Amino acid sequence: MQRRALLKWLGTLPLTGTAVGYASRVLAAPAAPAKLLVVFLRGGYDAASLLVPFGSDFYYQSRPNIAIPKPSDAPGASLPLSSDWALHPALKDSIYPLFQARQAIFVPFAGTDDLTRSHFETQDTIELGQAQGRRDYRSGFMNRLAAVLGGTQRSMPISFTDQLPRIFQGSVDVPNVALRTIGKPGLDERQSKIIAAMYANQPLGRQVEEGFATRGEVMREMAGEMEAANRNAINTKGFEMEARRVASLMKDKYQIGFIDVGGWDTHVGQGASSGYLAGRLDELGRGLSTFAHAMGPDWRKTVVVVVSEFGRTFRENGNRGTDHGHGTVFWILGGAVSGGRIAGEQIDLRAETLFQNRDYPVLNEYRAILAGLFARMYGLSGQQLESVFPGVTPKALGLV
Repeated sequence: MQRRALLKWLGTLPLTGTAVGYASRVLAAPAAPAKLLVVFLRGGYDAASLLVPFGSDFYYQSRPNIAIPKPSDAPGASLPLSSDWALHPALKDSIYPLFQARQAIFVPFAGTDDLTRSHFETQDTIELGQAQGRRDYRSGFMNRLAAVLGGTQRSMPISFTDQLPRIFQGSVDVPNVALRTIGKPGLDERQSKIIAAMYANQPLGRQVEEGFATRGEVMREMAGEMEAANRNAINTKGFEMEARRVASLMKDKYQIGFIDVGGWDTHVGQGASSGYLAGRLDELGRGLSTFAHAMGPDWRKTVVVVVSEFGRTFRENGNRGTDHGHGTVFWILGGAVSGGRIAGEQIDLRAETLFQNRDYPVLNEYRAILAGLFARMYGLSGQQLESVFPGVTPKALGLV
């Protein structure tokens, strides 16, 4: 059997048992080490607005105000990816070209077995990457991956965060570089007072004053929750501005990177094709596109994994937003990926297929997805995968 035929045959096998043994010998890491960047969207982004299930009538029934329109030539329409799925139009000039170039994959119905719908609990679950029911806060899965890869040539890690996150806690020393940028609100308190004063002696003066007071109260309450959910993560605008700097460090020295991006807890006024969420997706997409271009030739050996702690409710709430959910959509980007497709187990979206009649179910468990990815990227053996994700059964989705 020729080597090319053997590799093709191995790619069809599940990464369990004997297949992992063969893969660890034949699919060894390339001479030029693979580069991995994990981007964590803290706050639980609305995956059903990113990856639009336009083939589901139930989607449009469930979201009368915030659904993204079906693909068409109309302004604000979603961008077709397959016969069932489309992409948010805010990503037309950033992520959509990567998908068309087969450098982007989306994995719907992804996530954890954690059912708490707590930002902090579920973020910890993902970052620790441990077997269900275990909580050793001294050991994050990216630190364990760096430890398994061993030598500096393959595993130099860096965290682009204010403080070292749980995902990088462990035996390997990991430097962190703060990239946090504070964004300004669209209308601050001083501007609100000026507008209210303009209407003070007008018929609508009282309504305007009460409106600003109510808005301020709601925004203070929601901002407190969002800030806590963000865990000091950089905002999307900050990420867009810093993406070139991240690429420079990843190109020159580091092989494994992590960055978290906040601002995704959209309980109120989420928007649809335009609005708050669209703005965040636009900034994130442009940041990722900038990173891809700034990596230059190294993009060919780079994999970017975009995750969030959970998705959001399938139905919109009374505030034209969405609440904490369960299943989400992972993104896999890079010059090294086998992209241009929607991967993983999927189901038709109907009321009866939702988890607890409200959320995406988790059909593609995140540790299994990442274990399968790492096995292909680094040629890890079953024993090495067990060190990174204890008790996992890898899921071979052919992501790279």
